[in-house]
Amino acid sequence: MSMQDHGPTPLGRWFLWGGPALGVLLVVALFTRGFGLIQAADTADNAVPAVVHKGDKILIPEGSPLRQRLSVMPATKQLLGDRLVLPAIIESDPARTAAVLTPVTGRVRELKVALGDRVVAGQALAIIDSADLAQAYDDYDKAADAAALTTKNLERQSGQHRIGAASDRDLDQSRSDLAQATAELTRARARLQAIGASVDTPGRTHSLTLRAPFAGSVTNLAIAAGNMINDPTQAIVTVADLSTVWATALVPEKDIGVVAKGQTAEVTLPAYPGRVLKGTVLFVSDIVESDSRRNKLRIAFPNPDYGLKPNMFATVSLLEAPQSRVTLPTSALLMNNDRTTVFVATAPWTFERRIVEPVLEEGSTVAIASGLAGGEEVVVRGGILLND
Repeated sequence: MSMQDHGPTPLGRWFLWGGPALGVLLVVALFTRGFGLIQAADTADNAVPAVVHKGDKILIPEGSPLRQRLSVMPATKQLLGDRLVLPAIIESDPARTAAVLTPVTGRVRELKVALGDRVVAGQALAIIDSADLAQAYDDYDKAADAAALTTKNLERQSGQHRIGAASDRDLDQSRSDLAQATAELTRARARLQAIGASVDTPGRTHSLTLRAPFAGSVTNLAIAAGNMINDPTQAIVTVADLSTVWATALVPEKDIGVVAKGQTAEVTLPAYPGRVLKGTVLFVSDIVESDSRRNKLRIAFPNPDYGLKPNMFATVSLLEAPQSRVTLPTSALLMNNDRTTVFVATAPWTFERRIVEPVLEEGSTVAIASGLAGGEEVVVRGGILLND
């Protein structure tokens, strides 16, 4: 059977009529897509970097988005004083705090004050019935009688001696007896004065009235009506004049060298937020407390309204003489490996990291002790973006 020519096959017809055109389209499409990929890759390679590192320098190239996010300003110089902050406590003035003792033993017949009362100088605190007081009055009466008797005896002996009826020895003995009696009378009177009694008080009793030595507040009371007092060395009432009080600060041993008498101080108290007391250091103790290893300094404050109460907690801030210091906003400080650093401009949009030593922070401003000079340009906002 012979083969007859029936024309091209379907595949042949596609190749003859449609194949070349479609091939051209495929080549154009591939070329166009490839060129686009090449152009995109070339564009990515030419993008502007945010930062450029050159050794220790950090450059912000033109077109970098960081230029819009960084703020730079010069470091300024200001007169600032260092501040030493110390814990403190309010205390009464020891020179105006009296522990009232009774000079005699006896029984408390009446208590005239209560704990917390305010008293005036000479006000009665307590009345004590005392056998010791009765004995002191008796001793005075005996001494006074002996002095009167020996005075009369000396007068008689002097008269007898003038007419030769008494010897020199008798006259000398009379004089000695009078001197001894006078001395005993003086001692008895002094004993009454020490007790607080008077020989001239009419209608003597065995009752002793204890009185306030000065105006103040009753801050301690160790007796009650009916108590027996057997130890005259034990304080029964404490009166403190709180019209002036002390703020006593505790200074660590390492800071003793920077505190001194006359230094300016500010005191704040948790009891009165926002209230600042200004004063000067009255004195600095010459000894260091053995238990706390701290020194004490005291600042005196008038207390007319009695608002400052002993044993209140306080905080003392000591101010040194102002010094010229470089200052920055605290936002410029960055931590890097446990060190405080800033970024300093060494040329336009060129920065380097600098280690600094902050010493004093006041609100949003910090003083720099070293590492930075006044006038140097510093990144104060956005520096974290340069922190690698």
